[in-house]
Amino acid sequence: MNLSRTQPFEVEMPCAARHAAAWVGLCAALAVHVVDEALTDFLSVYNPAVRAIHERIPWSPLPTFTFEVWLGGLIVAVIVLSSLTVFVLRGSTWMMPASYVFGVLMLGNGLAHIAGSLQLGRPMPGVYSAPLLLAASGYLLVTVNRIRRRKQS
Repeated sequence: MNLSRTQPFEVEMPCAARHAAAWVGLCAALAVHVVDEALTDFLSVYNPAVRAIHERIPWSPLPTFTFEVWLGGLIVAVIVLSSLTVFVLRGSTWMMPASYVFGVLMLGNGLAHIAGSLQLGRPMPGVYSAPLLLAASGYLLVTVNRIRRRKQS
């Protein structure tokens, strides 16, 4: 490990390990976010909003959920996303675009909770963990972008 070329307090890690750390960080942030939403009754805001959208746009594909189906689906999603870490560690090339998609979706999710809170004039369910989602998704996006640039040069 050559520390002379790194920034102060920055330790060089292999690309796959850095990518995996960022991926796992966003999976953990998403898990915290799911707990935040579940504890603050996210569906009490989401389902009425979807019903209002359906009144204006009947062909809208947005579903309404029962708590059990919603929470179960999110738990499965977090488990599946977390299990993909093995492919990140192997350096699978398809995980780079998957990381961009995951990062952008979670960045949008965090921003939506903050914007929704501003729109409602009160904290929206899930807003307390939104900054964690923003930080973790930003870290993943910056990490994969640096790895991509390093591999191109």
